[in-house]
Amino acid sequence: MNTPNKLTILRMILVPFFLVSFYIEIKNLGSSLIISTIIFVIASITDFFDGYLARKYNLVTDFGKFMDPLADKILVAAAMICLVGASRMPAWMAVLIISREYAISILRAIAASSGKVIAASSGGKIKTVTQIIAIIMLLLNIPFAMYVMIIAVVATFYSGVEYIYINRHLLTY
Repeated sequence: MNTPNKLTILRMILVPFFLVSFYIEIKNLGSSLIISTIIFVIASITDFFDGYLARKYNLVTDFGKFMDPLADKILVAAAMICLVGASRMPAWMAVLIISREYAISILRAIAASSGKVIAASSGGKIKTVTQIIAIIMLLLNIPFAMYVMIIAVVATFYSGVEYIYINRHLLTY
């Protein structure tokens, strides 16, 4: 197993640690979630490095193509669900973002069944960055974090429409 794939697995392993620390901190501190944020940031950084290393050293694998986006979705969904449960994020935002992730995952599966790979778009990368920044800000209870999350929702919606439009030929039979 190569280093990028190990980083992807590490990101998935960090999710339960994030969940436990989140609920311990919410129960005991309630406002700023330092440990949870650190775990989330470390997990998010592994996302950057696994992709960077895979491309730079030509270590792209089928495992990585499948598991990297899955690990990203698990991490972001876990954080958003926790934030909704802690009343730091409206449920409708999480539902929209998670629904987009499911839709694009299905589109990628359809493409894969035809032997095609849907590469990440610039809109998808902006979506990921804004989501991560917004989640970190919400974890730290920064006052204007919700405005950043609104930007993340808009970027998420835009990138979803972009992926579907560009790959609409995959949806016709």
